[in-house]
Amino acid sequence: MDSEESHHRQEPHERSTGFGRDLRLGAQLELAGHEAAAFARALDRIPDDELDGDSLLPGWTRRHVIAHVASNAHALTRLLLWAETGVETVMCASPDQRNAEIERESMLSPDDLRGSYAESARRLEQAWRDLPKDRRMYPVRNGQGAMILVSDTVWMRTRELWVHAVDLNDGAGFREIPEAVLARLLGDIQRTWAARGEGGNLRLVATDAPGAALGAPDAEAPEIVSGTLADLTQWACGRGSAGVVSSEGEIPIAARWL
Repeated sequence: MDSEESHHRQEPHERSTGFGRDLRLGAQLELAGHEAAAFARALDRIPDDELDGDSLLPGWTRRHVIAHVASNAHALTRLLLWAETGVETVMCASPDQRNAEIERESMLSPDDLRGSYAESARRLEQAWRDLPKDRRMYPVRNGQGAMILVSDTVWMRTRELWVHAVDLNDGAGFREIPEAVLARLLGDIQRTWAARGEGGNLRLVATDAPGAALGAPDAEAPEIVSGTLADLTQWACGRGSAGVVSSEGEIPIAARWL
């Protein structure tokens, strides 16, 4: 996908926020490719006997995170097939089917598990490259049942890779995620909360992005949750509240976003 495709009309959920503009498709593809390679390098650093270690996700080992990331690539590739053929191909048939796929993949041998991730990433990248230009804005349905443009799968994969690289619990953190990715991710989360009617009185303020704030535009006395962009995004993703403070004292628990 080349950057000229990014000049389509933006849907309301895609518009720019105070935390920065959405990335052009060319830049999104570059980020997705960069993090796919970085995720692979992170896997290489984890010894085979540590794959069974705990991830940052409750109840999941590192194996489960790797299997999940591979499963996500399979699911997004199905959406690209839908866009290419016009025949509906859902991301997954059901949550049970998705969970079974992850559990099955997590039990592979270390070599096969690593190979499964690499092959799933390769197939997805190939599908992006092969998708005809006239199908790149084709509407498909995401895992939550909402209609999106198939071009949105690039961003979906980018955020998946960056966040789950941290979940591998191998020393990576949100402060290593590019600012543009953090900005868009935090904007996505806030819009999801707003659509569900959650976090209505919260106003998020990034201390390292003066003037940028999200949420509660009409509240007379909003609860201000502040921190660096990285720390705020980490908190909003449900990955801990280190570095975040609240004007009310106790830091609220971030609502679910996916």
